Amino acid sequence: MDYRLIAVRLWVVFAITGLLWNAGAVCASEPLPESMAEQIRSSAAQVDTLSSDFVQEKFLSMFAETLTSQGRFYYQRPDQLRWELTAPVGSGFVLHGDRGERWHERVDGSEPFRLEDDPAMSLIAEQLFAWARADLDWLKAHYTIDLIGVDPICLRLTPPEGQGGAFLDHLLIQFADSAAYVTEVEIHEHDGDYTRILFSQTEMNQPLATQLFSGREGL
Repeated sequence: MDYRLIAVRLWVVFAITGLLWNAGAVCASEPLPESMAEQIRSSAAQVDTLSSDFVQEKFLSMFAETLTSQGRFYYQRPDQLRWELTAPVGSGFVLHGDRGERWHERVDGSEPFRLEDDPAMSLIAEQLFAWARADLDWLKAHYTIDLIGVDPICLRLTPPEGQGGAFLDHLLIQFADSAAYVTEVEIHEHDGDYTRILFSQTEMNQPLATQLFSGREGL
């Protein structure tokens, strides 16, 4: 099993998360106002921990079938995170500072890694922590951010031309009503395929067990 391939696919899955909004909440695309950016920063600063279920839906333009999987996400400020697919096939990773561990149910055991030695996982870590922390300064440095909805806040993130890689065209992000965390994400590819991730049962600032971030057997 190629763990680097698993890592890249996990980033495509997240990164860090479908956009479903009411028609009345959509506005014409415009740059994100600083007042709204400050609202997101202020709300996200109140987040010490997050835990959430998620459903991931992969829509392929060439097929009618939707590929669906389920998982669980945990985050603890400043640098601990667990991202795990639980069905139909289990896989995932934990991050704790500059170190981590990843696994797949079809491979015995797990594999430790250091971010400085693994560019793919380093990219994943940057993306995931940017979403979990709602780090708008980091996001602005890597994407053009446009406001496309206000109730709740919905953003479109577009990478600079030529910097989205072979697949990424843009991201759509929806925040909770409180603007403290992300509730839905769509990852759109150049060929029309896209991945939707719907977060549910989100709990904020609830105690998380230390072992969640210690490795594969943390649950």
